[in-house]
Amino acid sequence: MKKSEQKEPKLRQESLFPPSLFGIYLGVLLLMAGIHTGLIVLENRAGWNEIVQTIVPMIYWGLVAVGLTLFTRKKMKDTYDEPLHHLAKATEQVANGDFSVYIPTTHTQDKWDYLDVMIVDFNKMVEELGSIETLKTDFVSNVSHEMKTPIAIIKNYAELLKMPGITEEQRVEYAENIEKASMRLSSLISNILKLNKLENQRIIPETEEYDVCRQLCECILQFEEAWDEKELELKTEMEDTAMVKADASLLELVWNNLLSNAIKFTERGGMVTVRQTSDENVVTVSVTDTGCGMNPNSVKHIFDKFYQGDTSHSKEGNGLGLALVKRVLELSDGDIRVFSKEGEGSTFVVTLPVVGAPEEEDGGEAS
Repeated sequence: MKKSEQKEPKLRQESLFPPSLFGIYLGVLLLMAGIHTGLIVLENRAGWNEIVQTIVPMIYWGLVAVGLTLFTRKKMKDTYDEPLHHLAKATEQVANGDFSVYIPTTHTQDKWDYLDVMIVDFNKMVEELGSIETLKTDFVSNVSHEMKTPIAIIKNYAELLKMPGITEEQRVEYAENIEKASMRLSSLISNILKLNKLENQRIIPETEEYDVCRQLCECILQFEEAWDEKELELKTEMEDTAMVKADASLLELVWNNLLSNAIKFTERGGMVTVRQTSDENVVTVSVTDTGCGMNPNSVKHIFDKFYQGDTSHSKEGNGLGLALVKRVLELSDGDIRVFSKEGEGSTFVVTLPVVGAPEEEDGGEAS
C-alpha cells in the first residue's frame, strides 16, 4: 500500500472547548444563581442584620468565582497548555537531532480533537525523519566501505609496481588489478550518481514507442562473451515484437542489470532463461537463473541500496544495480517481483504497460 493510501487520523472533536462545555458553565451559573436566591430568602427569614446579609453573598460569589476560575484554568492547562508545551519541547529536541521523540495524545482515539491529530502527524513526521537520517547514515557508511576496498587495492598494487626487480609478467598482472579496481570504483560512482538523479527526479524519462523484444536481443548479445566464459546455456522464449512506451536507455539499464546478475550468480554450466510474453495490458519479461538462490530475508531486502545477499560475489558488484532497476521501473509505470529459493535459483519478473493500454486499468493494478 502506498503512503498516500494509508488511513489518516480522523478528527472526532472539532474543538478543544466544545459547546457542551459552555453549556455546563451556563448550567452551573444558573444553579449558583438559584442557590443565591435561596440564600437571600433564608437571610430575610432568619432576620440577619444588613451587614451579614451583604457579606454572606459576597463570600458565596467569591467562592463560586474562585471555583470556576480554577476549573477553567485546569481545563485549559490539560487540553491546551501542557500538550503545546510538550510539542514545543519535542520540536526543540528534533531540531537538535533527536529523532526518538514521541508525544502521547491527550485523548483516546475515539475522542481525538485537532490537537491530537496534530500530535499524531508530528510523531509520524519524526519517525520518517528518523528513518531518513538512518538511511543517510547507512548510505554514507556503505559508500565509504565500498570505496575503501578498490582504493586499497589500487594503493597496494601501485606500491608493488614501484618495487625493484619485478618481472614483466608481474608488472602486467599488477596493472590489470589496478585497472579492475579503477573500473569498480568508477562503476560505483557512476551508479551512485545515476541513482541520486533518478531518486531526485533530475532524470526525466524521454518516452518513445519501441520494440522491447529487439532491445532484449541486443542486450543478450552484449553478454555473449560472458555466456561462453562460464559455459552457460541460454534459453529464450520471446514474441516477434512487443511494443512499449518508455525510455529505451533507462530500460536498457534494467535488462543489463538483470542479465548481469543472472550470469554472476549462476555456476559454470548452469542455465539462464529469458522469457517475454504480453497481453492487452502489459508486457512481461522474466529472467530466471539456476544459481544459488536467496533466503526469504534476502528477497525482502534485495532492492535496498548496497544490499548484497550473497557476500561471496560482493567483489563483482556494489549492491546498487537492483536499486537502480527498481527506481527506473517506478518511473516507467512498471513493476518488478522476485521469486527465489536457496539452492534453486531466482526469477525476476518485470511488467511494463503495452502501447495503448487503458490507463485506468493500469492504475487499478498498481500496488
